[in-house]
Amino acid sequence: MNKKTLKDIDVKGKKVLVRVDFNVPMKDGKVTDDTRIGAALPTINYLINEDAKVILMSHLGRPKGEVKEEFRLDSVAQVLSDKLEKTIIKTDTTVGEEPEKAVANMEAGDVLLLENTRFNAGEKSNDAEFAKELAKLADVYVNDAFGATHRAHASTEGITHHVEESAMGFLIQNELDVMGKAVKSPDRPFVAIIGGAKVSDKIAVIESLLEKADSLIIGGGMANTFIAAQGHPTGDSLVETDKIDLAKELMEKAGDKILLPTDVVVADDFAADANNKVVAVDGIEDGWQALDIGPDAIAKFEAVLKEAKTVVWNGPMGVFEMDAFAKGTNQVAQVLADLDAMTIIGGGDSAAAVNKAGLDGKMTHISTGGGASLQFFEGKPLPAVESLSDR
Repeated sequence: MNKKTLKDIDVKGKKVLVRVDFNVPMKDGKVTDDTRIGAALPTINYLINEDAKVILMSHLGRPKGEVKEEFRLDSVAQVLSDKLEKTIIKTDTTVGEEPEKAVANMEAGDVLLLENTRFNAGEKSNDAEFAKELAKLADVYVNDAFGATHRAHASTEGITHHVEESAMGFLIQNELDVMGKAVKSPDRPFVAIIGGAKVSDKIAVIESLLEKADSLIIGGGMANTFIAAQGHPTGDSLVETDKIDLAKELMEKAGDKILLPTDVVVADDFAADANNKVVAVDGIEDGWQALDIGPDAIAKFEAVLKEAKTVVWNGPMGVFEMDAFAKGTNQVAQVLADLDAMTIIGGGDSAAAVNKAGLDGKMTHISTGGGASLQFFEGKPLPAVESLSDR
């Protein structure tokens, strides 16, 4: 992708507006996981060292275009201040008189954080007037919010049409470099693992990866639809009945390239303390639901993964939030951690599962964007990257 990167532009002494992804988990007004804030530091520190005036903006949660106190970025500003060991200027609005005055008073190396972009109705609708108001604050625009690159919002895509120069930050550059190699020129065997609840969410990525990967492992709730497509009873399991024919088509098209669970862990209720047992995929009884892959499936998947040189994983193998149904996800994570291979975790629940297992440091790359990485693996353009300045 021939787009400008941070080092392609002159930022010395300039007002640089940076779209970051500080959409972090919160509880009782406090940040509970600061991974995304840490991921933005290389770009922020580079700009500080280049004597730029660093203006940051991000969304948080889903305030739906209204000001909601629980989604203010004050606690994010405090975490960022601690990490940078410097004072962060924080405004209570995103655009208008207050931010304009704050920017006018900035000195080289200062860092300012604008209020939640989604407090403005024009953000998600990619309103041109809101994008222009944002652009007024900057000499240069940098996008480093990979997790929002698949969305054409005012702060990610719209703004690029109202600034003279724009570029991607180090985080996006790294995401595209690592995942681009996996998709375009992977070391083989190349194995893709797709999990999560629904086939419908990942049809395009399954079809795309079937063309590129040597093997495609399917687990999680979506595997139940494939089990139904094999003609097996599925009890009370989550099944997308309108996608059974599609699952049959995918299996016919892929042949032995698709690997499905051979056994599952079933429970008599969707609860952490439900009765559970392991059954073959043709043995799911009425009143029971599949919530994890079983030990035979784990062993078969492990045998394929141990031969892999490139692995892409998006979506857990079961309801990993409940310990009783986390074994499949945890075992797959451990196998990947032990591999001498490129291992790429496609954000979202897969990243959460790897972090929960304490194996994040053992993976080649953990993406900061679940939806964005899925769209990238589908081979679809990312609108917020496409609109950046060409080299």
